[in-house]
Amino acid sequence: TLREREEGMTEFIVKRQLAAVIHLVGHCISEIVVAYEPVWAIGTGKTATPEQAQEVHAVLRTQLRAATEHADKIRLLYGGSMNASNAAALLAQPDIDGGLIGGASLKAADFLAIIAAAQ
Repeated sequence: TLREREEGMTEFIVKRQLAAVIHLVGHCISEIVVAYEPVWAIGTGKTATPEQAQEVHAVLRTQLRAATEHADKIRLLYGGSMNASNAAALLAQPDIDGGLIGGASLKAADFLAIIAAAQ
């Protein structure tokens, strides 16, 4: 939530959430795709900067590396309002492998711009 983000709890919370997933899927962990979307951005009009998104993705990647030697096979997607204007900056981050595209996928020109940014 926004309150948790402002209180510096983001890392603790996403690590706890991913730990639960790792525990449930066990040895199949390298077969998953992880999508992260900041809860505090949903419906608030606030969006994470590429740097903020990268911070969380780096935490997730580190946790996955500790769980499996195949962590680099796991794709980490960012789902926080990726659009034509921010896709290139988000996808340039080292731990963001792709996007979970929402509303921007409904506008052909915007979606094509995101695809171009991903190439």
